[in-house]
Amino acid sequence: MNSILVVDDDPHIVRALAITLKAQGYAVVTANDGASALRAAAQRPISVMVLDLGLPDMDGTSVIVSLREWSSLPILVLSARHGSDDKVEALDAGADDYITKPFGLDELLARLRVLLRRTSEPMDEVTTVVTSSFSVDLAKRQITKSGQDVRMTPTEWNILDILLRNPDKLITQQQLLTEVWGPAYAKEANYLRVYMAQLRRKLESEPGNPRHLITEPGMGYRFVP
Repeated sequence: MNSILVVDDDPHIVRALAITLKAQGYAVVTANDGASALRAAAQRPISVMVLDLGLPDMDGTSVIVSLREWSSLPILVLSARHGSDDKVEALDAGADDYITKPFGLDELLARLRVLLRRTSEPMDEVTTVVTSSFSVDLAKRQITKSGQDVRMTPTEWNILDILLRNPDKLITQQQLLTEVWGPAYAKEANYLRVYMAQLRRKLESEPGNPRHLITEPGMGYRFVP
């Protein structure tokens, strides 16, 4: 049975999440501050941590940083902080996903399922990606759409390669900019907007309503197979 660690100092949210998660067949562990959360993660097997950032003893981002020193436990941030800076800071610290309060339980459960799938799947190197719109052979650097080869610039390929090798995972703007262009370009978000638009025109069946190359406003991008 998968075990979810819920970390929040609001007892109403903790109780509501515990009831919902148990009804879905998850075991639930709760903590109301950062220190308790870190102890719980160290003392028992946890599948995913659901973490609020506004904790009484330390900022949730500090919990993420501390946890990442010794664990790759998936972290889903659940926070009332809507600012893009807060989201990017948490994701760059090592969080795997971010949902803002108020939130829909269906979305929360779906995000949890994605994180659990990623941790349970074999970590084989991805070499081929097939979607309803296009297919990619990463080893051969070949892309086809409707039976036709699709040409990519080196920069387009580098962005696409990062996204395809991390299916369903939110990749922050800063991470993409740093890996593709270098640290000096970490704040040049307009670069990404231009190239993502080009990728969608080349790969998506409906570029204006993409199914696979998804923008997470203020945070980054996600490849959905």
